[in-house]
Amino acid sequence: MSKRAFLFPGQGSQYVGMAKDLFENFVEAKEMIKTADDALGVNLSYIMFNGPEDQLRQTEFTQPAIFLHSVVLASLIRTLDFDAAAGHSLGEYSALVATRSFQFYDAVKLVRARGIAMQKAGQENPGTLAAIVGLTPAIVEELCNQASVEGIVQCANFNSPGQIVISGSVNGVRKAMELCKAGGAKMVKELVVSGAFHSPLMQNAKDSLLEALEAAPIYDSRVPVYANVTAKPVHKKEEIKDLLHQQVTAPVRWEETINNMISDGIDEFYELGPGKVLQGLVKRINPDVSCFGIEKYEDVEKYI
Repeated sequence: MSKRAFLFPGQGSQYVGMAKDLFENFVEAKEMIKTADDALGVNLSYIMFNGPEDQLRQTEFTQPAIFLHSVVLASLIRTLDFDAAAGHSLGEYSALVATRSFQFYDAVKLVRARGIAMQKAGQENPGTLAAIVGLTPAIVEELCNQASVEGIVQCANFNSPGQIVISGSVNGVRKAMELCKAGGAKMVKELVVSGAFHSPLMQNAKDSLLEALEAAPIYDSRVPVYANVTAKPVHKKEEIKDLLHQQVTAPVRWEETINNMISDGIDEFYELGPGKVLQGLVKRINPDVSCFGIEKYEDVEKYI
């Protein structure tokens, strides 16, 4: 019998019009989205449905928008049970709502606080990210160490075999990019972002988030959630809270997470939320497992 995991995407998968079809076709989706607008004191749904894209791309709106799309989908699906969950960066919060570790109302405010804190930290300590393709984690880590004489830089996402994102100061990242090119990387590309996510330059955001995490009610998760920081399953509320705090400045160990899930018997993955990024990563990590996407009205209809 198949074991199933739900996966939840992170920042970068947003688009204008996201979740609008769910809002228009499901009463529960409409209620959840209106609740989020009220909880945040912001017309987030208008930004999600109509843009402008520049505003949706701002971290303080991007994060709650992607979170909202994902958790609405998780709440609509009636016929799919799941045995484990994981989320990529921000997506970990969606996973924790789906597994009932957080209540929706509390989590949407927490995610907005996270987004605001990360955007502010990005302004206070500017930095950047870059994608590196074609080198091993050990080589990229060593090259980041060498480049750190120019400024802070470290691995931020271990996404799939040969695909790593680095993060840090502009000088540190650009020096690491030079070294990676010279070291034989197939592709090196700086990313357009509003901060050096998952690096020490997010320390101010990490400090700000601690207060919000302490205030948010949290429960043991219903099924294991594989944490970004450790790539291992957790379900105790104290550990979940601690790992969410660490996550802001620590790398996302996504490749290891998926491999650990597969080792633990998961053979079906469902990505809930905007885009298909995680489906692509899973197929690169292990082409033999089944992977599906649930994003739009017609996808949800199959599982009601």
